[in-house]
Amino acid sequence: MIDLHSHVLPGLDDGAGDLEEALAICRAAAADGIEAIAGTPHVRHDHGTTAESMEAALAELQAAVGDLIRVLPGGELDLAELDRPRDELARFGLGGNPGFLLVETPYVGWPLDLGERLFRLRAAGITPVLAHPERNAEVQARPELLEPLVNAGALAQLTAASVDGRQGRRSKQCSLTLLERGLAHLIASDAHAPQIREVGMSGAAQVLGDDELARWLTVEVPRAIVDGDAVPPRPGRARPRRRFGF
Repeated sequence: MIDLHSHVLPGLDDGAGDLEEALAICRAAAADGIEAIAGTPHVRHDHGTTAESMEAALAELQAAVGDLIRVLPGGELDLAELDRPRDELARFGLGGNPGFLLVETPYVGWPLDLGERLFRLRAAGITPVLAHPERNAEVQARPELLEPLVNAGALAQLTAASVDGRQGRRSKQCSLTLLERGLAHLIASDAHAPQIREVGMSGAAQVLGDDELARWLTVEVPRAIVDGDAVPPRPGRARPRRRFGF
């Protein structure tokens, strides 16, 4: 499996506090069957992560962890940070791919200009990947809010702990609804701590009861992003038609 959302990089945000804790997260991820993990620290007003600090922390961690697991670059960007110059956004490219960017979905409210902000990313040649939309109360109440965004080319990432119920009934039900409607594309851990339970991607995959779908969400889609390949169609579904614009 490939985990494209974690807070494993040491000392940057509310995830791993130091190198030892980061190594513990990596060991837990490897034990869970993860072969590559993206360090996606928060990039927002309360965590002043720069591309330079992300890259330095990633290099330090990869040197320390060795061949146990591959550590990939990235960032989880707040909506307010999306107006940065494109070359700066590209340095936070998800899994090292400058054509994809992990965007933090707000937990509360649904910004009226969300579609416009994502449209500007698409116009700049960047595909937004919405992090944990199933944890947003508005999406829980109205999953169809994601439809125009996904139809326009955005991807949605579910948190493993939502899929298997560790984040509560509402997040789990919303995750399953988004999957049923074809509005979710990958599962990631969003791990902040070293316990295997905090990672838990394999358990989430098992909950789905569909090996092909689980592999698409945890291996095929994230691998395509990392490798720069076209995102493969969901198994059992025709490739959705994309239209440019929200």
